[in-house]
Amino acid sequence: MRLVFAGTPEVALPSLRALLHSRHEVLAVITRPDAPAGRGRSLQASPVALLAEEHGVEVLKPEKVRDPQFLARLRGIAPDCCPVVAYGALVPREALGIPRHGWVNLHFSLLPAWRGAAPVQHAVWHGDDVTGATTFLLEEGLDTGPVLGVVTETIRPSDTSGDLLARLAESGSGLLVATMDALERGIMAAARQPADGVSLAPKITVEDAEVDWSQPAIRVDRQVRACTPAPGAWTTVGGERLKLGPVTLLADDLTLACGELGVDKNRVRVGTATHAVVLGEVQAQGKKPMAAADWARGTRPEPGTKLGS
Repeated sequence: MRLVFAGTPEVALPSLRALLHSRHEVLAVITRPDAPAGRGRSLQASPVALLAEEHGVEVLKPEKVRDPQFLARLRGIAPDCCPVVAYGALVPREALGIPRHGWVNLHFSLLPAWRGAAPVQHAVWHGDDVTGATTFLLEEGLDTGPVLGVVTETIRPSDTSGDLLARLAESGSGLLVATMDALERGIMAAARQPADGVSLAPKITVEDAEVDWSQPAIRVDRQVRACTPAPGAWTTVGGERLKLGPVTLLADDLTLACGELGVDKNRVRVGTATHAVVLGEVQAQGKKPMAAADWARGTRPEPGTKLGS
């Protein structure tokens, strides 16, 4: 089929690569406009744009998908289908009807669970055992379109959102190609999403990522892993922010109050509403990431010091 791929960040690259090496023809990609990045805040093209340029594929960067010039170009290309992975903008009605097979979105959850911007983070945070990826036909509602295909993925006890998303990006790329193959052969039927089991996954903000040490240890563990690598879990110590990497649970340590630090020779423990957790990597403001024990040796927190506001 003749395809126009829509995507922006690095997580979309496995799908674009898979389509570029498939039987289908990727005629163009649609991606978000260049954005400031890095210390110099200079304008940089998206990862999808850079990969497309490497393969000599036309890159379209509309400010808005309803822009008349963009819509005219899309009609001129006349794609059979527009596969979408993390594009980052809503597709309006006037664009949805251009490809004859519609716009097929790869979403990183088992719909109707976790509709929204952060499905992987919410699945980790809420302690789901299994998640997956879904291909579905875009419509004007938020991730509400009929489902074409699914692939499942077990969530491992130590998974961060970054770990899980990387696996889903790879398995989802195969699902997306298989969906394109089936649509071309006319052997795939879309199924309406069930009304039951709907859950929402709004974007997780930096404010959401502040650890509440009065929560049970298992919830602290899930929150930190869900916010790794972005937006990054954090707490405060002495009024300054301390970024946190994944922690380790201690099932039998009940000696510390919520947020209280316990500094041993080779580890740093923190109390929660249940048992303590061991800090992994931490990053103080203006510093590089380091092992929590090294941070404690440098800062020498007083006995009874507590984390959190």
